[in-house]
Amino acid sequence: MSELKQRLQDDMKAAMRAKDKARLTTVRLVLAAVKQVEIDGQSTLDDDKVTVILNKLVKQRKDAITQYQNAERPELAEKEQAELAIIQEYLPAMLSESEVDQTIERVIAATGATEPKDMGKVMGPLKAELGSRADFSKVSQKVKARLSA
Repeated sequence: MSELKQRLQDDMKAAMRAKDKARLTTVRLVLAAVKQVEIDGQSTLDDDKVTVILNKLVKQRKDAITQYQNAERPELAEKEQAELAIIQEYLPAMLSESEVDQTIERVIAATGATEPKDMGKVMGPLKAELGSRADFSKVSQKVKARLSA
């Protein structure tokens, strides 16, 4: 069993003991998403794949928060925000802006990319190297700006 999945199960038990309903509900939701992917793929997930699921759940929560704020439903937005905070506790620490910039420069130099049409050559290695430790919408914008310059 992956270390992250074991941590989620341990935290679920701790939330049950502490009667922390919000945390218990959120951790159960995450474990259910992981279990569903395992059943669909008929395999056991490692930490990297569990992290991908966590990132997907984070994105869903952010989208829901925006939708609820636009619909003027602050109580539902707050609930989603609380879930988002709990889910983010299980994600690896994000890289700083300067670390991301240095990685972008290094990968651009290594691939020999010089113009915007080379963006695909750069994004593949960046995704492999940065994994879930960077926001790829921002990384994509930075790469595009760098190659357009």
